[in-house]
Amino acid sequence: MVRAYRPPDFQSALTIMRENRAIPLAGGTDLMVSRRRWSGLSPFFAKPVLFIGHLEEIKRVEIDITNIKIGSACSLASLLEHREIPEVLKIVISQMATPAIRNIGTLGGNICNASPAGDALPVLYAMDASVVLQRKAEIRTLPIEKFITGPGETVLKDDELLTSIIIPKKSYNVGFYRKVGTRQANSLSKLSFQGLARIEEGKISDIRISFGAVAMTVIRSREIEEILIEKSGKEIEKLIPEVSSLYSAVIKPIDDQRSNIRYRKTISLKLLRYFLRTVLISKIG
Repeated sequence: MVRAYRPPDFQSALTIMRENRAIPLAGGTDLMVSRRRWSGLSPFFAKPVLFIGHLEEIKRVEIDITNIKIGSACSLASLLEHREIPEVLKIVISQMATPAIRNIGTLGGNICNASPAGDALPVLYAMDASVVLQRKAEIRTLPIEKFITGPGETVLKDDELLTSIIIPKKSYNVGFYRKVGTRQANSLSKLSFQGLARIEEGKISDIRISFGAVAMTVIRSREIEEILIEKSGKEIEKLIPEVSSLYSAVIKPIDDQRSNIRYRKTISLKLLRYFLRTVLISKIG
C-alpha cells in the first residue's frame, strides 16, 4: 500500500515534503512509466507520494518586463494555448507525446525526469531558462544546466519542490527545431536539435545551439556560439567546417534500443550544417 498526500495548498505541500521526503507527482506521465512493474501490479513507490498537480500556486504563468515565469505544474496543453508563451517553445511542446498526454503532462515533470532525450530540454537550454526550487526554509534559483547533472539526476533535494521555470524575454528572428524519431507522432527522440538566432544589420548578434539525446545531458556550448557572433553570411560559411569539428568533439552519443552512436552523431552534425548554411545564411542574405 502506497501512502499518498493531497495537500490543500502549496505551503502544506512543503510541510509534507519536509516531514516525509515524499515523491512529488503532478501529471505522472513520466513517473508512472519509470515506476511500472509487471502487468497487473501497481507501480512501485518506496516513499509516500505527494500529489501537486492541483496546486494553483504552481499552475500560473506570470509575465513581467524581463521574464516569463511558468509554474512547474502547468500542463503542456495549457502552455500551447497561452498567448504569452514564446512560439519557439510552443513548436517543441506541440511535438511532445500525444494530445491526451499533453493534457496532464507538465513542463516541470519533463525537466525533473532529466532524460537526455527530454523534448523540452534543448529549447530551455537555448533560451537560458532557470528553475526555482523551494523547500520550507529556502528558495533558490539555478540555471537549468546546473540543475540537471546526468541521466535522471538533478540537484533537487529530497525535501524540495521545483516550483517554476523562468525564461528571459528575448527576441529571435531565426529559429529551427528538429526532433528525429522512429515515427512522426508520440515518438521518443533519437536526437533533437534547437537553433535560435538574432540577425541585425546583416550579422549575427545572438545565437544559441543545443542538442538533445547525444550526450549525458543536453549539449550547449557558449564558447562555440561566440565564434559566430558578429559574423556575416560569408564569414559563417567559411567557419562551418571549424564549428562542425568543435561540436563533433563534444557530441558523445551512446548505442541504445532507439538508435546508435554513428547515426546520432552524423545526423546531429548534418542538422547543425543545415541550420547554419540553409536557415541562417539564407536569412542574412
